[in-house]
Amino acid sequence: MLIREKVRQATTILKEMGIDCWVTFVRESALNGDPILDFLLPADVTWHSALVLTAGGDAYAIVGKYDKQMIDDTGAYREVTGYVQGYKDHLQGLIRKINPRSIAVNYSADSEICDGLTHGMYLTLEGLLKEIGYGEKIISAEQVISALRQRKSETELKHIREAIRVTLEIYGQVAGFIRPGKTEKEIAAFIKQKVEAKGLEYAWEPKVCPAVFTGPDTAEAHYGPTDRRVEEGHILNMDFGVKVEGYCSDLQRTLYIRKKGETAIPSDVLKGFETIVQSIEASRAMMKPGIRGLDVDTTARKIIVEAGYEEYPHALGHQVGRFAHDGTALLAPAWEKYANKPFQLLEPGMVFTLEPRLKVENRGIATVEEMVVVTKDGAEYLSAPQKELIVV
Repeated sequence: MLIREKVRQATTILKEMGIDCWVTFVRESALNGDPILDFLLPADVTWHSALVLTAGGDAYAIVGKYDKQMIDDTGAYREVTGYVQGYKDHLQGLIRKINPRSIAVNYSADSEICDGLTHGMYLTLEGLLKEIGYGEKIISAEQVISALRQRKSETELKHIREAIRVTLEIYGQVAGFIRPGKTEKEIAAFIKQKVEAKGLEYAWEPKVCPAVFTGPDTAEAHYGPTDRRVEEGHILNMDFGVKVEGYCSDLQRTLYIRKKGETAIPSDVLKGFETIVQSIEASRAMMKPGIRGLDVDTTARKIIVEAGYEEYPHALGHQVGRFAHDGTALLAPAWEKYANKPFQLLEPGMVFTLEPRLKVENRGIATVEEMVVVTKDGAEYLSAPQKELIVV
């Protein structure tokens, strides 16, 4: 079971990082959950709950009485305590027993994926730790959570590969549906029909998944399909992904709508597309453990700009996992909004998108989004890369 796998991995990470203890502290998690919970629990919990993992390899859960059985059934925890009246004595007793020099908790100034502990719950936890002399032991769990999310296991990669396979299959089907006169909404509806026939979830908010953009002067990204119609001579791009067993794909594909009588792809369209493909391959070739995300982004960005295009106004790529935007490390420029994410070093098991974009005047946006996994000595495509422009 994946939860057992990730709990074991988390205790190994704690030992590696010299952190004695990690506490995930939540309540009413269906309403206000922590992004890490899917790795630690099979379902939401109701009352105040503490999941305590140690560098010694132990895992404990203190939860409400009615949540105990489902956590016992995971086989991931050495001891599961189900309380009725209160959790405080149980948690304080456990901390005294472990006697940790450091207690990592889920807050972060830089990484949203590691910032699951609400301020109120932080104050509660801090207070009960201070009562027993452990208040000064609290540190951020950002390093632990980042490593746990980004070091994908073979089980996780299997689910991601299947999500990618399905996404590419549907892209192949929709390419035959697209033709001049179809609207963005109609194209999106075709894709949604295929997803729903397979009984799958979308990788992100269905209002903007899939996203479809045809021609110039569109919103370009993060916007729902419109009534704009496909026209000859335009570039069309789609952004789409699904979830398989809770794991996401996130891929973009670009097409050209041929004009009647055209025997070749126009040079401006072809140049834009080939520049994108070149920048993706160059950045993938640079990726390996120990490289900063910043330097990978710089590689792709330089190719785009030197080809005569404006630099893209976003990161080259983000991590993908249980969310389409996952993890802490980012392939991004050193901009304020990205904080320290571009300076994180790549590690084996990280799954990233590579998604530069550029504008072809009066045609539309050329962009391709691939997915790669960092290996021990490089990076490999998880998606079969789009090397040729799809012509309709």
